[in-house]
Formats: sequence, C-alpha cells, structure tokens
Amino acid sequence: MSDPLVLIPARLAATRLPEKPLADIAGAPMIVHVWRRAIEAGIGPVVVCTDTAAIVQAVEAAGGLAVMTRPDHPSGSDRLAEALEVIDPEGRHDVVVNVQGDLPTIDPAAIAASVVPLADPAVDIATLCAVITRPEERTEPSVVKLVGSEVAPGRLRALYFTRATAPYGDGPLLHHIGLYAYRRRALARFIALPPSPLELREKLEQLRALEAGMRIDAVVVDDVPLGVDTPHDLERARAILAARRLN
Repeated sequence: MSDPLVLIPARLAATRLPEKPLADIAGAPMIVHVWRRAIEAGIGPVVVCTDTAAIVQAVEAAGGLAVMTRPDHPSGSDRLAEALEVIDPEGRHDVVVNVQGDLPTIDPAAIAASVVPLADPAVDIATLCAVITRPEERTEPSVVKLVGSEVAPGRLRALYFTRATAPYGDGPLLHHIGLYAYRRRALARFIALPPSPLELREKLEQLRALEAGMRIDAVVVDDVPLGVDTPHDLERARAILAARRLN
C-alpha cells in the first residue's frame, strides 16, 4: 500500500450554517483546523478540494494545498475523484482518505486509524465507528448505526448501515463516523455505480457500495468527532478548541 493521499472536500454553500468552512474558530477558519488535524495524522499529503476560491485562499494562507473542482458534483465522493485526477494523474497514491471539512475537533489518531483495514487486500473501503454512550442517540435517526461482524479486536466488517435502532437486543450500538479510506480503484468503481435502492431508502451513500458487493471494514475509535452543522455546533467547537489551547 503506497502512501495515502488525504483529501478534504469543502463547499461554501450550507443551509443551516452559511459559509461554514470559513467560520472563525480560535482565530482560524474551520477548514484550516480540519487541514491541521489531517496534517497531524501524518499518513500522507493533505489537499483541500473545493468549488470556492475563498476556501483555496484561506488554506493557502495557512500554508496548505487546495485545488478547485467543479461546483456541480452530486456528492463529496465525486469531488474527490475529480481532485484526485488533478493532483495525482500518474496514480502514485493508491489509497484516498476522505475527511469531511466540518470536523475541526477530530482526533488525528482517528484519521490515521482509518487506513489500517486496507492492509487486508480483501477490503475495498475502510471507515470508523464508536460505541454509542448517550441513550437518546440509540433511537435518533440522525445518528447512523453500523451493524457489523468482528473480524479482529476493534475492527468489524460492515454488514449494514441504518438510521434505525439496530441490531435488536442487548449489547452495544455503534455510531458510524463518516470518514472513509478508499482504495483508488474502489473509489472509481463506487462513483460509477448508480444510486442503489437501500441508499435511496435510508439516504446513506455507503449502502451503494455494500449492495454492489464491496467490502467495508470499520475501526472502533474512542469517540465521535463533532460535526459542525449549526450555530450551536460552531460554539461547541470553539469551546473545545479554546480549552485545548489552554491545556
């Protein structure tokens, strides 16, 4: 497995928190914090891919790399694929890690952990999950649950992803974290597939890969990173990062 390439898709348009990639957190735009966490993971080059010149400028001002992509991509995965051909047309990197641009507090160790399952040649895509500890999240549809079978300590083969409470019965439930590490050929196959019936029903893109017979393995990490989608989330992220600076 060659050095992974970490890509961070970021769009300026957002209904609940307009221009959120550029929102200030502790003196820097949110997208810069995500870029810093990805750099700290130390697994390979990091590039932000966006459709907005202001995001490129913010990342470059912090010393990072960013590329412009088309504004009409239906998903972040399609944006990654375009950026990949711009950044690495020779195919030097055979693993692509997709870190969402709204995770400014993510643990760099979690990003690094995401590529571990790809050491197994049978795995097409790797992702992350964490045990649900808050009772209300067990039934919350916005919390996506991963149903999987353990293949090694702290690692599962994903059998299904759902917004429902699953699996039934006693035992832990797993909160899926939407960070993915793709084999390059798996990403190319994935974006060429049409949306699948279960994907459309659950509104979960990763089900397209499972329905096509692709294997997704997940690493269990300690906690779920804060995704910033609302002004309240933004204030929480500011408080978390301010506390880290004081410690």
